[in-house]
Amino acid sequence: MRVMRIIVLLLAVLLAWLMYRLWFGHGGAGDVRVLSQKVELQERENGGLKQRNDALAAEVENLKSADGGAAVEERARSELGMIKPGEIFYRVIDDRAPEPAQGDAQDDGAQKQGSPP
Repeated sequence: MRVMRIIVLLLAVLLAWLMYRLWFGHGGAGDVRVLSQKVELQERENGGLKQRNDALAAEVENLKSADGGAAVEERARSELGMIKPGEIFYRVIDDRAPEPAQGDAQDDGAQKQGSPP
């Protein structure tokens, strides 16, 4: 009978020790929760990067396609400012003076008020 009590006591202590390690030890439930959050965050980031990669792949396919010459021409015109031979390039310049920012107008008023007439 005494041996049985010792065995039950040892098994209870072993169970308590294993439960402690499961909940609070290295690789326990807390660590699993933290790693799950990191995995979720990384999956969201990967999704955004996958969309970006898909858009770039579609753009590359567009440039490589049979009608890719038009896409290349469009990019050369918009990004590099290139024109075809014989074309005339017109640049339209706005003559209006830029309006001062609201913060600048308030600062000017504050300086004028503080200065003597």
